[in-house]
Amino acid sequence: MDPRRAPEASASPQALAEENARLRRICSALIERVESGGVPHGGPYGAFEHSVLLAEQVRERTETLQRTLAALERSRAEAEAANLSKTRFLAAVSHDLLQPLNAARLFASALEGHRLPDESHRLVGSINRALKDVEALIGSLVDISRLDAGVLRPDVTSFPAEELLGVLAEEYRQVAASRGLELRHVPSGAVITSDLALLARVVRNFLSNAIRYTRHGRILLGCRRRGDGLEIVVGDTGPGIAPAQQRVIFDEFHRLGAGGADDDRGLGLGLAIVERIAGMLGHPLGLASRPGQGSLFSLRVPYGTAPATPQAVGHETPGPLAGARVWVIDNDADIRDGMVALLGGWGCRVTSAATPQRLEGMPPEVLLVDYHLGEGQPDGLAVAGRLRRRYPGLPVVVITANHDAALKARIREAGYACLHKPLKPLRLRVLLGTLLEAQRPRRETR
Repeated sequence: MDPRRAPEASASPQALAEENARLRRICSALIERVESGGVPHGGPYGAFEHSVLLAEQVRERTETLQRTLAALERSRAEAEAANLSKTRFLAAVSHDLLQPLNAARLFASALEGHRLPDESHRLVGSINRALKDVEALIGSLVDISRLDAGVLRPDVTSFPAEELLGVLAEEYRQVAASRGLELRHVPSGAVITSDLALLARVVRNFLSNAIRYTRHGRILLGCRRRGDGLEIVVGDTGPGIAPAQQRVIFDEFHRLGAGGADDDRGLGLGLAIVERIAGMLGHPLGLASRPGQGSLFSLRVPYGTAPATPQAVGHETPGPLAGARVWVIDNDADIRDGMVALLGGWGCRVTSAATPQRLEGMPPEVLLVDYHLGEGQPDGLAVAGRLRRRYPGLPVVVITANHDAALKARIREAGYACLHKPLKPLRLRVLLGTLLEAQRPRRETR
């Protein structure tokens, strides 16, 4: 037996207890010494404790970050779903809501062309003006919603400035005359590059405001050639705008008092829409005005190159439409009846149907076709393509409430003209006159 282990083997329980107590004191002293040196980075135990604390903080913050990212992902998904729902709603508004308004405008315009007693003619005029106001209000709400949703995309092409300005001058000349104002238009031979429909929206707003706020005098629609583009200007002899108001008039729902009951119909969205469209197109806006000396709004549009083929819309005085054979394809019966009444009042021979299979008779000289022809039916482009193969060179006008840039590009590439709902009768008449004038040699040989 090892003599060094003999005492331990023969130790009494009391001795063992004392030894155990001594060892505990030693351990306690060692732990106390280590802990007393446990300042950050001051010893192994302190370092270990600090590392454990940091690990716990990292774990907690990682969990918080993961929860935040999950919440953001849910919010993003909800926002995308809401945006998609909004886009679908806008599509429904653009088509379904504008359909009855389009039909009502067609009927009212057809009635205005009839010989009616003075009182009846006055009432019809009031109906037409009220429908135009509804169209403007709905159009403003839909436009601002499209811009907010980011679903409005420009369809930029080159076209003669007069293709737009000449038509607008003819359209608003009558409106100005009804207010006792003179509208002067200075034609331009420049070619510009822009989205024709969106640019028209801007210039229409300038003209509408100029007529609304001008009590007497004249309105000017013209252009100035600048080094970096064509400056389209609309001037008036109205009350002018104070310097403090010249910035805020572009804010949403901000309207200047016009001093007339007929002017309290807008939402104050027109110039807000103008500013957003101009920004999207990259066309700088301008405003020069002094109180009591009128206002001049301007928009600078880049120059373009002459298109390979002339565009369909002209600005000449509407030519005679008597005897022109026009086919109308639309799945809405009210729209068809309204088109028959309007075109018939212009002297056209109109054949209308919901589908091309129901059309018969002499070949058409112009085709007016709605783009949306109902669930399960081919769209207007497909229908127009089949009819043009049957009647080569047939002029086609596609009518739609859809302002999608891709659709407008498809219509243009197919060689068709495009009009948006609600139809503006004067624009339709000018377009038909231009298309028929281009077809005159063919018509005379038949």
